[in-house]
Amino acid sequence: MDYKVKDLSLAEQGKKQIEWAEMHMPALMEIRKEFEREKPLQGVRISAVLHVTKETAVLVKTLKIGGASVALAGSNPLSTQDDVAAALVEEGIHVFAWRGENEKDYYDNIREILKYEPQIIMDDGGDLHAYVHENMPQLKLFGGTEETTTGVIRLKAMEEQKVLRYPVIAVNNAFTKYLFDNRIGTGQSTIDGILRATNILIAGKVAVVVGYGWVGRGIALRLRGMGARVIVVEASPLRALEAVMDGFDVMPMGKAAELGEIFVTATGNINVIRKEHILKMKDGAILANSGHFNVEIDVKGLKEIAKSSRVIRPNLEEYQLPNGKRVYLLAEGRLVNLAAAEGHPSEVMDLSFSNQALSVKYIYENRGKLENKVYNVPAEIDETVARLKLKGMGIEIEQMTQEQIEYMKQWKYGT
Repeated sequence: MDYKVKDLSLAEQGKKQIEWAEMHMPALMEIRKEFEREKPLQGVRISAVLHVTKETAVLVKTLKIGGASVALAGSNPLSTQDDVAAALVEEGIHVFAWRGENEKDYYDNIREILKYEPQIIMDDGGDLHAYVHENMPQLKLFGGTEETTTGVIRLKAMEEQKVLRYPVIAVNNAFTKYLFDNRIGTGQSTIDGILRATNILIAGKVAVVVGYGWVGRGIALRLRGMGARVIVVEASPLRALEAVMDGFDVMPMGKAAELGEIFVTATGNINVIRKEHILKMKDGAILANSGHFNVEIDVKGLKEIAKSSRVIRPNLEEYQLPNGKRVYLLAEGRLVNLAAAEGHPSEVMDLSFSNQALSVKYIYENRGKLENKVYNVPAEIDETVARLKLKGMGIEIEQMTQEQIEYMKQWKYGT
């Protein structure tokens, strides 16, 4: 079987990690039981670019149990868990991923998983979708899925420019994804990454969160919960107003740069922290990124102005500035929650990957019926995932009476 991972001897430890994740992903495990009975993906070829973590392993094992053949590459050079990658090879998954890939490795691995001529592709960030469109126009696909805000933005641009060649389900847009994964998962895992890299005290620090989308909201809320004094930097007047009403200070980056001690970017945009901001920062300022790509902090610009740099500890690099101050970059400016920690907790990814599994099934069942556009996750899938999760948590919810159901359908009754 074709694969390329760091070390197959790590497989036994990887299996233990996957078992631990499976214990905390009850919704997806229920879906796995259904897939095992019904084999809804029998004979389907799937290629995926996802973070190769223990949670992703639970997803791809579920797809394989459902009858699919799966090839997997990593969606970030620093997010692959090498023991998990090795364990998945032993499970019969074609894995091309290892921690520490360079850019050539990254795209070589994407090319490898496309050699299997997939019928459905799954992506996290949009690089796989973009590569297929630019380099493999001959590939016939039933459709694809997309996990992240960044990737959905790219796909919507493709749709608007009328170049999208197959239907894509925006898994990121499911309520059971962005309300939990983006907000709660990233909020916790970002702080986890910052603490593993630095072991600093959050309480009492001035933290600047750049971006107040669902990811930024979650990060700001968790930082405040740990005692930080939080400033939000936001370009959208609507989101800025929301941040103010949520009790955060809001100001431009130029002002926040002078006040912050911890900076976390979460915008999906480029160079939101630039050289001129870095030069204004306090001695000892910490820079972290939770956006998908390593473009939010101008790392190239930082290296240009720095007099020297040195690695202090894993994922913590010190840069000496011309003004004598020092700033500390975490995880090379890449996703701090995955590069310096383990990504979202399994309980949160249970929701996201349940959506992924059911969306892949939906694409296959509706092959040839969908237009070449970006679709939201069907409401029935979203609700199914929520019900499975509640069941797994042992929580019962209210049931409407028939009278209440009928009342919600009518328009005549008033006061």
